[in-house]
Order: sequence, then structure tokens, then C-alpha cells
Amino acid sequence: MTRTPGDLGAAAAEFLTDRHLATLATLRADGTPHVVAVGFTWDPEAHRARVITSDGNQKVRNVERGGYAAVTHVDGPRWITLEGRAVVRREPEQVADAERRYARRYREPRPNPKRVVIEIEVTRVLGSRTLLD
Repeated sequence: MTRTPGDLGAAAAEFLTDRHLATLATLRADGTPHVVAVGFTWDPEAHRARVITSDGNQKVRNVERGGYAAVTHVDGPRWITLEGRAVVRREPEQVADAERRYARRYREPRPNPKRVVIEIEVTRVLGSRTLLD
């Protein structure tokens, strides 16, 4: 059964605010997976995951070409994968909003004039039974 963001309960919501790194998976031009460690934030109202990064890097190029991504948050046996259509946001207000969210979850990000936001509109959720049941 496919789960959606609307299926996330209190345990999952709390887990998605814990301070842990995650992995972001995108596809390279040759179809092979590109998976990297990232910090991300979850917006439960908008059903969006956000990753701040530098413009022009591999994950940005992959998202712009492929338009789909998945972020996986793991802590021992507990895990959640959020996946969906992804876009790169360069608008200053979108970047500033993502930076504020990141600062609340992790720490104040270092200044980066090339910063952009990978925004995933989450439509599919997978995860450990303890978080989704």
C-alpha cells in the first residue's frame, strides 16, 4: 500500500524534526543513482521536504534534468523516505525561508551566495512500521 504525507502520524512527525542527517537520492544522466548525505527540513502543512545546497552541483543538475527525488531519514531501525516531484528554487525569499527552517532544525547555515533550495513535493512515503502504523 502506498502511503502519502497525510498518513504520517505523531511519531513520524516527531521523527522528522529530530536532528539527524539523511540521504538525498536523484538520478544522473545515465540513469544511475546519485545518493548524498544532506540535512533537510519537513513542512507538514505543505507536504514539502527542502534541502539547501549550492547552485550547479550534481544534485541540482540531476533535479533540473529529472524532476524527481527522494530523501531518507534514518535512525537505527527507524526510517522514513519522502519522495516526489522536485524543483530547484532560486528566488531569494524561497532560499531565505529554507535557511530559517534549516537553522531551526540543525544550525545557522554558513553564508553562501550560490545557495539554492531543492524542494520536493512529497507524494509517496515509505518507512518503518513503528513510524507509519
